[in-house]
Amino acid sequence: MAPALSKLANNQSAIVGVAGMTAALWIIAYGKMSNKKRKSGYEDKIQYTIAEKKEKKAGKAHVNSVFFKQLRQLLREYIFLLPRRDSPSLIHTAFLAILIPGFWSVETGLLFLVAAALIGRSVSDIWMIQNATVVESTIIHMNRAKFKTALLKYLTALPAISVVTNVLKWSLGELKLRFRTNLTHHLYSQYLNGYTYYKMSNLDNRIANADQLLTTDIDKFCESATDLYSNISKPVLDIFIYVYRLTVNLGGKTPSILMLYLLFAGVFLTRLRRPTGRLTVEEQKLEGEFRYVNSRLITNSEEVAFYQGNVREKLTLLASYSKLRSHLRKFLEFRVSMGIIDNIIGKYFASIVGFYAVSIPFFADNHPLLSGEKSGQRLQAYYTYGRMLVKLAEAIGRLVLAGREMSRLAGFTARMTELIKVLSDLNKGTYERTMVNGNNITQNAGGSGAASSFGPNKGIMCFEDNIIRFEQVPLVTPNGDVLLKELTFEVKSGTNVLVCGPNGCGKSSLFRILGELWPTWGGKVTKPSRGKLFYIPQRPYMTLGTLRDQIIYPHTSEDMLRMGQSDEDLMHYLDIVQLTYLEQRENGLDAIEDWIDVLSGGEKQRIAMARLFYHRPQFAILDECTSAVSVDVEGKMYSYCREVGITLFTVSHRKSLWVHHDNYLQFDGRGSYEFAPIDQDKEHFGS
Repeated sequence: MAPALSKLANNQSAIVGVAGMTAALWIIAYGKMSNKKRKSGYEDKIQYTIAEKKEKKAGKAHVNSVFFKQLRQLLREYIFLLPRRDSPSLIHTAFLAILIPGFWSVETGLLFLVAAALIGRSVSDIWMIQNATVVESTIIHMNRAKFKTALLKYLTALPAISVVTNVLKWSLGELKLRFRTNLTHHLYSQYLNGYTYYKMSNLDNRIANADQLLTTDIDKFCESATDLYSNISKPVLDIFIYVYRLTVNLGGKTPSILMLYLLFAGVFLTRLRRPTGRLTVEEQKLEGEFRYVNSRLITNSEEVAFYQGNVREKLTLLASYSKLRSHLRKFLEFRVSMGIIDNIIGKYFASIVGFYAVSIPFFADNHPLLSGEKSGQRLQAYYTYGRMLVKLAEAIGRLVLAGREMSRLAGFTARMTELIKVLSDLNKGTYERTMVNGNNITQNAGGSGAASSFGPNKGIMCFEDNIIRFEQVPLVTPNGDVLLKELTFEVKSGTNVLVCGPNGCGKSSLFRILGELWPTWGGKVTKPSRGKLFYIPQRPYMTLGTLRDQIIYPHTSEDMLRMGQSDEDLMHYLDIVQLTYLEQRENGLDAIEDWIDVLSGGEKQRIAMARLFYHRPQFAILDECTSAVSVDVEGKMYSYCREVGITLFTVSHRKSLWVHHDNYLQFDGRGSYEFAPIDQDKEHFGS
């Protein structure tokens, strides 16, 4: 035993090899064991869930035919099936270019520029190999005159090579930026088409964090796609060039060995990397959850502060981060393990195979180029072709390792494809929702043709000016919770209606159906078109921009001029709501502030009423929108609405508002309602 150990101690290569193999196996094994022996963390103390409640498991992201089909659709086209208005049963196909608008686009030109720069880089590499060998040969042969000439020639070419290298960097950066711009514009045009942005977060529960997908994931997808184009094109081009040069000079056996190794290593490593796509998808999902939990705290900071819930929210935030950290650590350990295998197979074994392959023609006794040559010429040939073989081996290694990036791209591609599919479905009126009975079903616009007349989008929506009529319309939430089985009433322009009832009785559901935010589950709704009905919530939305923008929202200044209104009209509206002092700020109506923070609650509500006067719709829904306004100002605003012919549906508990209304619609919260005129005998409830 002792002599054996002594012999082993003397053999340092064996020691290093055994130690390296042991360390590699231990790291791989440790990564798997550490995932099983996980300590309890915040996620075990705090339990929560964020949307995305789907019964069927999402498909795993792999580098397969599905991935290449998805990538091709994203790179060139995506098919939207849109129902024709004249025949809902028929569909027509619209092909929309996304990343690459067309063959004659700038993006196509950049792709060709990248290809040209890659060719220039490969030609530069060959030229540098050949001329570096010449410089070294002159040094070995002590030829000072040829050394100076070769060195000067080498030096003069460096600026051009540097330009080629940086043109490649610029074209890749510009290509990524244009990809991101095209994809961002395309997705936002779908996301902000009609009420799609509302439906994605309130009706459909397939995607929880649209903001994550529309910002971070788009950037990472475009970066990964652009890098992959470069990381695959350059090695493939190098392999083609070096195989051709080596085959012509050394024969086909040497490059053939390397190509066979490429095939074996590629298949083997691609199989091992299969979890990368799934882990990437999970990473982006958890990143989105962590961002959502943080934004949720910011949105509800006042309520949390009143409850003194900072400690509880801290636990929730840390629980979300702990889930993300655990996954990132798991992903890191997987990447380290795969990195060891990648380096061994993709780099070091490739170099060993390259050394063996380059030795074959040099050891051959009857090689047509190398046999009989002097040692100096053989040395020069070895430097030239040996370096080409090394470059070929490196190109093969990079191509093998590009599979790692391809697996990562598969994860981002799956996320982008899911987003595009959901946007396409929502724009067609189709959504998936977990119902109150626990079933996860798909709701289609226009119904499915079933005999039942009760279901999402089974109701009829008609458009007619100056009237709102509900005929046996059930009030049902998107997840199937029935609030009222049937609602029937008719309101013509000029007849104000006061809507009242307890929380959860169906008041907001009524308005969401009127606003076409929720689908109708039956009956018939007759109403004016969208632009002739206006909604003001209790907490009005203040946009980013000037004071003028707050009044005319969502119009722009150009829209205001096209409507024939001026700043004098806006000042008149501000005078009615007693906010003319806001115009006295610096820059007047052009003043830019963070209006959500600058204005008080009552001022925001009065700005919203001025906004109503500007748009002057046929009907307006006022949902507790004057709760922070004094009674005298409130009376002036309601009187002005009647003067200009704006018919009101008002939700309020103020007795002072009864005088401004003609009818009342009262829900009892138990599935019944009463719609009747307001007369002297009717008791005015409220405060």
